[in-house]
Amino acid sequence: MNIEIIAGSPRQGSITARIALLLKTRLEEKAPQHSVGIINLQQVKLDFVQSVWNNLEKVPAEHQETSKRMFAADAFILVSPEYNGSFSPALKNLLDHFPKQMRKAFGIATGSDGAMGAMRAAQQLLLLVPALFGVASPFLLPVPLVNQKISETGELLDGALESRVQSFVTEFLWLAEHLHTDVKGA
Repeated sequence: MNIEIIAGSPRQGSITARIALLLKTRLEEKAPQHSVGIINLQQVKLDFVQSVWNNLEKVPAEHQETSKRMFAADAFILVSPEYNGSFSPALKNLLDHFPKQMRKAFGIATGSDGAMGAMRAAQQLLLLVPALFGVASPFLLPVPLVNQKISETGELLDGALESRVQSFVTEFLWLAEHLHTDVKGA
């Protein structure tokens, strides 16, 4: 199964990219049979959506690599900061470039340097996932005070967060594996 983690902030030095790195490591440890990648929106510069890319032939050359990964993904984890009470517009723009993600699992992780962990962004993402025809894992991972809990390289600095990360990974994998089996068997 191919899992893509989308680090949804285009800002350099994004603290939510730290969450993506941590989750990649934990997923690879827990489920080494799966392929886990990170699509980092600090490195993917997309114009505002003009049309949906329904297949690779419609994708401009400079976005072929990202598009191959999006089309090949069996499940996604969306990682976003909170911008004015919602998720990253760059994340939404990326998702809008592609067709609906029918019956694919979505994990939702958010983070901020504040005490709420971008919970309002997580709530907004819960509304977005069904619009994409995806299935959201009910176990969210809002991370408050990210800069104090996870290093720039994705190392956990606060051991108290470990059980929540493990629960998030376990529940996401359960959903993704079951949906993937059902879709492949259909």
